[in-house]
Amino acid sequence: MVKISNVRVRPLVLPLKQPYHWSYGIRESFAVNLIEIEADDGTVGIGECTVAPDQTGTAAILYRLAKHLVGHSPHDVAPLIARIFHQEYLGHGANIMRAANQIFSGIDMAMWDLQGKLAGLPVHQLLGGAHRKAVGYFYFLQGETAEELARGAAVGHAQGERVFYLKVGRGEKLDLEITAAVRGEIGDARLRLDANEGWSVHDAINMCRKLEKYDIEFIEQPTVSWSIPAMAHVREKVGIPIVADQAAFTLYDVYEICRQRAADMICIGPREIGGIQPMMKAAAVAEAAGLKICIHSSFTTGITTCAEHHIGLAIPNLDDGNQIMWQLVQEDIVSSPDLTPKNGWLDAFRKPGLGFQLAEDLVAEGEGRYAASR
Repeated sequence: MVKISNVRVRPLVLPLKQPYHWSYGIRESFAVNLIEIEADDGTVGIGECTVAPDQTGTAAILYRLAKHLVGHSPHDVAPLIARIFHQEYLGHGANIMRAANQIFSGIDMAMWDLQGKLAGLPVHQLLGGAHRKAVGYFYFLQGETAEELARGAAVGHAQGERVFYLKVGRGEKLDLEITAAVRGEIGDARLRLDANEGWSVHDAINMCRKLEKYDIEFIEQPTVSWSIPAMAHVREKVGIPIVADQAAFTLYDVYEICRQRAADMICIGPREIGGIQPMMKAAAVAEAAGLKICIHSSFTTGITTCAEHHIGLAIPNLDDGNQIMWQLVQEDIVSSPDLTPKNGWLDAFRKPGLGFQLAEDLVAEGEGRYAASR
């Protein structure tokens, strides 16, 4: 039987096409830790994870945890990760599940990629098969000013995009200005807003009431993630549907959001909850509560997009306007397949594993940027 023979961690820094504006500030680049898990027959599974709060520190933790896979079967992904989490993470007093999930997501992703390659099957077939032929994604508006965002909205509308996504929580005056400008360009297309924890309960209620006239499909994470009751309070008081995002980072968060009826949909991705298999669990909990899952992406490349896409194919209760973020980097390290949605839709992948090929020259450039940043 094939065994895992080696683990490699490759920190990368990838510049963005343009500055990323949201309620937390401005970002100029994405940083990810690439992980390669090699079997003794030479097959390599590849994943990635985000790096908060420090890339070098999380890379060291990622390697220390993943090296415990060596000598084991890649087909034992769930029990292996569970054992490593309990013995090598919790057992050392690191009782911070949200941080652990971000690290283990890259391990889980690489293990599923490896399993699929060994089996000669795409990952969604290993998860039980596809519920749909394509997954729907929204059009991610980027820019600082209302004029910039309106121009982007006009481009998307001309391309036939179905769902538009706009960051708010940047101040009442600007939020209202940019929302009006975008709505003016997209006609009756669907418009979603994300406040990224930017409002108090009082401000969220007031802002939702002022934004209702712009026909907002939903507002994502209006209040702080630490308080699920705060989000539930807002949901009770406003007419715009409320979606949980930063509040949903663990399986237990998903359960509490459902139990407290705090949101109308749950936006969560493999980066938050710990990988592909944990996403299947989260979807099942939400499904039992009658809620859809909107896949959430983060500061990641097309590697994560591919993992998210397989998840989107495999879960039954999927929204039709999910998030991807690889398109925000100057050059994505995934060279194939083409991950660009057509009119908001991306067809199922057919190649084994997660189904991507890396542009090794761009990976090397990312490693060089990381080295220069130390």
